[in-house]
Amino acid sequence: MSGLRIPLDGPDGAGTANTLNLLAPNPSAMTLDGTNTWVIGGGEDVLVVDPGPDDESHLRRVTGHLEGRRVEAVLLTHGHDDHSGGAGRFAELVGAPVRALDPRHRLGAEGLADGDVLTVGGLELHVVGTPGHSFDSLCFWLPEDEAVLTGDTVLGRGTTVIAPDGDLGDYLRSLDRLRATVERVGARALLPGHGPVLPDPIGALDGYIAHRRQRLDQIRQARKQGATTVREIVEIVYAEVDRSLWPAAEMSVRAQLSYLDG
Repeated sequence: MSGLRIPLDGPDGAGTANTLNLLAPNPSAMTLDGTNTWVIGGGEDVLVVDPGPDDESHLRRVTGHLEGRRVEAVLLTHGHDDHSGGAGRFAELVGAPVRALDPRHRLGAEGLADGDVLTVGGLELHVVGTPGHSFDSLCFWLPEDEAVLTGDTVLGRGTTVIAPDGDLGDYLRSLDRLRATVERVGARALLPGHGPVLPDPIGALDGYIAHRRQRLDQIRQARKQGATTVREIVEIVYAEVDRSLWPAAEMSVRAQLSYLDG
């Protein structure tokens, strides 16, 4: 793959020959450096994936970068506010529809679904359904650049939290499907919704799958040791994790308990 960009000072400006990340200024423990807004297409027509939060300065930065190019559509990897909150305003600025799996986040008649193929400037973008982090999570495969945009299904560093509108069983199946897909198509980069570009898709996904299995084993062991509440399990399994992240850990534990007891 030619043109892979991995900046040393963070994910802003990262991308591939036909993609560019413009980082939203919303860093946090949950969003890492901030939300990655991806511009797809090197010609006059582009797609924009995940405009990010409703931050006027960021939305205007993205529109300014486009320099008059036409946005065919705004695409959402999922409906969480840090990815979709600015979609309506951005669509207004650029005069484009918003396409998403969840109808509540669409502007226009067309949505998105697993198996859809979009085209822009001679490029194809294939929609891959990957529910789990949220019920409406999608990934996008860009064959021309041998790259997959992963939203929050795979992050540039750390691991993904299963949100209240997600499901761990679905997530594990999505990881397996994504792992098989990147091997089959020969993907050479993952472009996440947060954090840096990952140049080893199979290694990243193998790490994610192994981590999930390890966490489930740790929770089983914690329960054998007498832990009965979510907080007690977090205190054992996530003892080495900064306590500021324990609320997210509790969310993950609830999802894992639901999976184990389902």
